[in-house]
Amino acid sequence: MSRAPLRANARHRPGSTVDRPALVTRTALSIAGSDPSGGAGIQADLKTFAAQGVHGAAAITALTAQNTRGVQAVHPVPAGFVAHQVRAVLEDLEVGAIKVGMLGSSEVTAAVAEVLASRPDVPVVLDPVMVAAGGESLLDEDAVAALVALVPCAALLTPNTHEAGLLLGVEPAQSLSQLHEQAERLLTLGADAVLLKGGRVDLGPRAIDVLALPDAASLALEHDRVPAVRVHGGGCTLSAAIAARLLLGESPSAAVSHARAYVRAALMRGLTDPPGGGATALLH
Repeated sequence: MSRAPLRANARHRPGSTVDRPALVTRTALSIAGSDPSGGAGIQADLKTFAAQGVHGAAAITALTAQNTRGVQAVHPVPAGFVAHQVRAVLEDLEVGAIKVGMLGSSEVTAAVAEVLASRPDVPVVLDPVMVAAGGESLLDEDAVAALVALVPCAALLTPNTHEAGLLLGVEPAQSLSQLHEQAERLLTLGADAVLLKGGRVDLGPRAIDVLALPDAASLALEHDRVPAVRVHGGGCTLSAAIAARLLLGESPSAAVSHARAYVRAALMRGLTDPPGGGATALLH
């Protein structure tokens, strides 16, 4: 389903006991898992929203025990309570964009899809989190089909090559031509746009992401590789930054450009002063 253009976040509630002025706060909502180390998930999303100048709200789908070295345990939040969190935010705050990250199970994915279907006016950036940087699974095997069914809710889908392969039922892309092909195939799942992250593909000194938009040839977005073996929270931050930039009224291509630059800058700071001893975490 296509998302309607963003509208001004202004409202007034007549009849309240306290007469309040119309609110103009720009709010982005993250639906994702929690990372106690602060580098990924909800914590990274809220930092990113703040850095982009928008108010951040959050609905937590799972508690994790993790740090930059890896994920030790995951404690899922019941699907009904996840939906309850999302509705509580949407009923009170003027949410202008939603980022969806780790969902964990088919039940949570279906519950989130039901709520999002009721708000087609709000653009959704879907980061289909399936595996952590250290290789730990963050999505039940039976939830992939439910995640595919959620894709039509997305204004922008942001998979890496492993996630794209799982969504399409094919092997991950290993070349530039395969990146383009799979990005364009992902569009057919129903998202309005797709950013296929190609950092895991060995294409020499330059890393390439591919942006696929409807009615146009897919675009290769190049950048110098950052000297980090593993990155903690890069995908979370990228999708959150895109959501914030869409909320601020930017086009998908402009939002992607600004978000990629933000992630690179935060990653370079993380390399200079790493907050942990494992994967490189971003410093916002």
